[in-house]
Amino acid sequence: MTLTELRYIVAVARSRHFGHAAEACFVSQPTLSVGVKKLEDELGVTLFERGNNEVTVTPAGMRIVEQAAHILELAGDLKALAQQSKDPLVGPLRLGAIYTIAPYLLPQLIPQVHALAPQMPLLLEENFTAKLAEKLKRGELDAIIISLPFDEPGIETQMLYTEPFQVALPAGHAWCAKSAIHADELIQESLLLLSSGHCFRDQVLKVCPALNRTAAAPGSMQKTLESSSLETIRHMVASGAGITVMPCTAVPTGAAEQGLLAFRPFSDPAPDRPVALAWRKSFTRPQALEAVRQAVLRSDLPCVQKHLSPVIE
Repeated sequence: MTLTELRYIVAVARSRHFGHAAEACFVSQPTLSVGVKKLEDELGVTLFERGNNEVTVTPAGMRIVEQAAHILELAGDLKALAQQSKDPLVGPLRLGAIYTIAPYLLPQLIPQVHALAPQMPLLLEENFTAKLAEKLKRGELDAIIISLPFDEPGIETQMLYTEPFQVALPAGHAWCAKSAIHADELIQESLLLLSSGHCFRDQVLKVCPALNRTAAAPGSMQKTLESSSLETIRHMVASGAGITVMPCTAVPTGAAEQGLLAFRPFSDPAPDRPVALAWRKSFTRPQALEAVRQAVLRSDLPCVQKHLSPVIE
C-alpha cells in the first residue's frame, strides 16, 4: 500500500470518474486503474462499483477513502513540519474566502502578504462558507476568511475586523435626502438580495426580520434575484430595480456607477458583521497565518474597525 494508491482512490471518490481522477493525479487512466485494483486486491474489498457512465463508492469504500484522505493530510503535515524547520513563510498558503469578502479584501491583502512573505504565494479560492469549511477540515485549504459566527470542531478562529453595512440606492431616490437609514425602513422598498447559501443574505434578513416574509413571498422582487452576485445586484440598483444592503468594503470609493448610485449608512445601532480568519488547530505554520493577519491590519480598509488580536502562534 502506497500514498500514491491512496491518492488515486481519494481522487476517484471525489470525481466519481476514473478518467477525471487520472487527470487530477497527472497519470494515465490505465496506470490509475491498475493502482486502484492493486489496492482493492490487497485490502480484499471492492472500493468502487464501475458502471457505464458513473462510478459509485461502496459503503466499505467510503470508510476507507475517508481514512485515506486523513492519512494523506497527515503526510502533508509531515512535509509542512519539515518545511517549517527551514522557513514557515516559504511555500504556498491555500487561502479561501467567501464570495462577499474575497473581491474586496484580496486586492488589498495580496500586496501586503507579498511584502511580508514574498516567498509565500497565495493559492486562492472563493466559495460559500459551508464549502470552504469542508475543504478546510479535509486539508484542501490551510485557512479561510469568513464571517462569524463560525463554530466547527477542530477549528480555531481569530477576529480580523468588524465591517458595517450600508444601503445602496439609485441616484435620485427619496432616501438620498437622508443622512442615515433605519433598518426597519427597508421593508418599505424592493430589496434586492443574494441567493440562498450566502451568509450575507442571512445577515441582511436578520437586520430587518420582517423581510423574511417578503423574501419568501411568491413573485416578490427578492425571490426573483436568486443566484445574483453583489456586483450584479449593485448594477441592478443603478438601473433602478430596487435598493440593496452591502458590506462597506463593497462600496466604491470613487464616482458610484457614473453617478447612478448613492450610498447611505444605517442609523444607530448600525448593523455590521465580524470577519475572521479560521484554520485547523493542527495546522503547522502559525507564522504564515500571522503574516496573513498582519497583512489584513496593513490593508487599506478605512471603513472597517480592525481588531488588534493576540499574535497567532
